[in-house]
Amino acid sequence: MKLNHTRRNLIRTGLLGAAALSTGCNSKVPGETHKDTTFPNPIKDKTKHSYQDLSRSAETIPENIVSQTWSKPFVPPQTIPSSAEVVIIGGGILGVSTAWFLTQQGVNVVLCEKGHISGEQSSRNWGWVRQQGRDIREMPMMLESMKIWHELSADIGEDVGFRETGCMYATKNEDDLNRWAENWLPIAKEYGLASRVIAGDELRHYAHGALAPWKGALYTPSDGCAEPHKAAPAIARAAERNGATILTTCAVRGLETEAGRVSGVITEYGVIAAPIVVCAAGVWASMFCKSLGLSIPQTIVRGTVVRTVPSESVLDSCIWEQNIGIRRRQDGGYSVANSASNDYSIDSDFMHESTTPAQWSLDSESPFEKIRVLNPNPNPDAISSIRESLETIFPGLGNIKFAEVWAGIVESTADAVPVIDQSEKIPGFYIAAGLSGHGFGIGPGAGKATAGMLTGKETGIDLSAFQLSRFREETTIKALDNLPKSASIS
Repeated sequence: MKLNHTRRNLIRTGLLGAAALSTGCNSKVPGETHKDTTFPNPIKDKTKHSYQDLSRSAETIPENIVSQTWSKPFVPPQTIPSSAEVVIIGGGILGVSTAWFLTQQGVNVVLCEKGHISGEQSSRNWGWVRQQGRDIREMPMMLESMKIWHELSADIGEDVGFRETGCMYATKNEDDLNRWAENWLPIAKEYGLASRVIAGDELRHYAHGALAPWKGALYTPSDGCAEPHKAAPAIARAAERNGATILTTCAVRGLETEAGRVSGVITEYGVIAAPIVVCAAGVWASMFCKSLGLSIPQTIVRGTVVRTVPSESVLDSCIWEQNIGIRRRQDGGYSVANSASNDYSIDSDFMHESTTPAQWSLDSESPFEKIRVLNPNPNPDAISSIRESLETIFPGLGNIKFAEVWAGIVESTADAVPVIDQSEKIPGFYIAAGLSGHGFGIGPGAGKATAGMLTGKETGIDLSAFQLSRFREETTIKALDNLPKSASIS
């Protein structure tokens, strides 16, 4: 019944063509492996989780527990499907969530990822799942996403490390505190969140290991965190168990069209016919869309994060302040960043607009095959700054060992709000991108909304505020100034 209902919706919108009715496989792919082308606290009792036993040796945790997500060899698919009802480009949190929700509606979906599932920002982010400080346009989607996170591990049958820890923005500046409260608390009240300003003993309760002279903090107790290296891969496996085809090491070079509308994708291994294609390619979305004559205004920034070995508890919340962003990991260590050291200067292995063509031949190697995983070098200044901040703010962690250090590339739209929309120029082509450095938390909700957009299923999320056309309007686009800018890189 679900499949028939979905097909009726697709037919109603004119997006289900004859190509989608065939489900056979062809296009044999050479079996050789591709060369790896990447460049060298106690929490509330009601939350069902536990940290790993901190008495056990840190050596029992794999040294590359995070970086193994993107550092493994590239293995091409043995075959690719000849057709699908929907093809998704990109295997990050938004792409895999969209695939998962589509399979729940019985849709035949193929996801193509040029590198590894969650190989870029979806596994490298801070791991925060926050409502606090979001643009008001994102709030309905984020509330839905929070519901999904709470049930996600049970729904997919795999642990994603979600915990309700609360989220705190701390400051030494009373003006900051007043501004955050003025801008955010009315929104929080409108959406039923128990956000509040805390200080004194209450602040010290949630940051008992901190010695910073903070005036106070903005705090939302219902916020939380999850483990990025677990979440998107687990959702992808759940989608696959539901019937999705997940192809890795399979770059989409471009679209195939018929009479002006989408008829399929051209991958490095051949064509997959489909009447609907979704570009959920993260930082690569702008480049892919540019090759089609579509413009998505994006800026990019490099962020550096460290993972520490397990240690004592110094906080009971995700905490951001001017010099540090920190959360306790499920393994008892910490993920720590210093967003003040985020920078727009990126390594030469990234695609520079000056050297990357606006278009390329679809029958030869594309930019997406030349760089399968963006793996920028961490910023040394950021690493030093993180160490100094720990010594000053959390002296109990001042000498803690850094087990892993990595960097990631974050993309942002002009107003730091996603684009989830159908192309006006190419019927059947959809864009779901621009999560703007805070997409991990909202990703599952955005995936549900994207799936609903494709099939016509009501999700209760109004997507009118996420249209690409908003960037062409004469009115000035201004993101809501309700949160620390640095805290958006989570």
